[in-house]
Amino acid sequence: MPSPTAITPTGAQHGSDSPTTDLTRSAFLLAARGEPVPHTPIWFMRQAGRSLPEYRAIREGTTMLESCMRPDLVVEITLQPVRRYGVDAAIFFSDIVLPLKAVGVDLEIKPGVGPVVAQPVRSADDLDAIRPVTPADVSYVTESVQELVRQLGGTPLIGFAGAPFTVASYLVEGGPSKDHAKTKALMHGDPELWHALADRLADVAIAYLSVQVEAGASAIQLFDSWAGALSPRDYTEFVLPHSAKVFDALSTYGVPRVHFGVNTGELLPLMSAAGADVVGVDWRVPLDEAVRRITADGSAAKPVQGNLDPALLFAGEGPLVAEIERILAEGKAAPGHIFNLGHGVPPNADPDVLLKVVQTVHAKSAR
Repeated sequence: MPSPTAITPTGAQHGSDSPTTDLTRSAFLLAARGEPVPHTPIWFMRQAGRSLPEYRAIREGTTMLESCMRPDLVVEITLQPVRRYGVDAAIFFSDIVLPLKAVGVDLEIKPGVGPVVAQPVRSADDLDAIRPVTPADVSYVTESVQELVRQLGGTPLIGFAGAPFTVASYLVEGGPSKDHAKTKALMHGDPELWHALADRLADVAIAYLSVQVEAGASAIQLFDSWAGALSPRDYTEFVLPHSAKVFDALSTYGVPRVHFGVNTGELLPLMSAAGADVVGVDWRVPLDEAVRRITADGSAAKPVQGNLDPALLFAGEGPLVAEIERILAEGKAAPGHIFNLGHGVPPNADPDVLLKVVQTVHAKSAR
């Protein structure tokens, strides 16, 4: 297995210190558009994170939100997995609550806990704390993306934001929740307030994603991490219109739009209907079955992204390779397939195993 420094990032010209800026050959962008690819592209959610020793070293003594506001750290952390693994796309290093922090919402990310909000949203008056996001609020994002695009060259950068429901759940609950009981109670008990909150958060996502795309991001991903807590009926009534607003607003940029949630097997057709170009699938539903569900009502098939169970990273090479082969085969049911985990990279994952996954996917899918 070659050392991480021997890997040339996708799009970099061998024998040259200057990366090509030609994104037309990007396997990730081709797959996202359902076009023929030289190999199945692969990247990992949370690929820039705690599993990398270089990440832990550079983050030492700096809080998560502080790291997200420093372009020097954002650029370096975003590039780390591209250098180490040779993945087909970089994901912008940030956090879904960053735009809220940028407009003055009193919150912090507590280690081992997650985002914690000092004043949860419980009334219409609490909405006043969530004002519109402007480019000036997140100028460090523009600076970071522009420098990343310059250094990445032909490797696309994925921008991202939190979907209205997931961000709202933190604001309503006051922090992470296992059952989202307060959020669901607000939906049903005060639907007018819920829709006002979700609509405002859709505007936040639109503004934040627009900043990233206008600075040079080649694609975007909307994370609705906790949407799997909802029934299809509740999703249709309380979530779909607001996620659709985000995707519709971003359509004018012409960049691929990915939609992902966890435990959303029953919601896949609805998440597709929200307007994404690529549907992210967690590990619970095989990719060919996901395609069947998305197209069951006559809707056109879309490229899919996923969906190796992160637990397989610890199962040994034999089972891991077998799962990769299975997923590659199932992914052929879609017009395009972007290989990924079915959720994020676990903090205790071995970087050498992730490197093996990238090399295996590339080798076994090469055309």
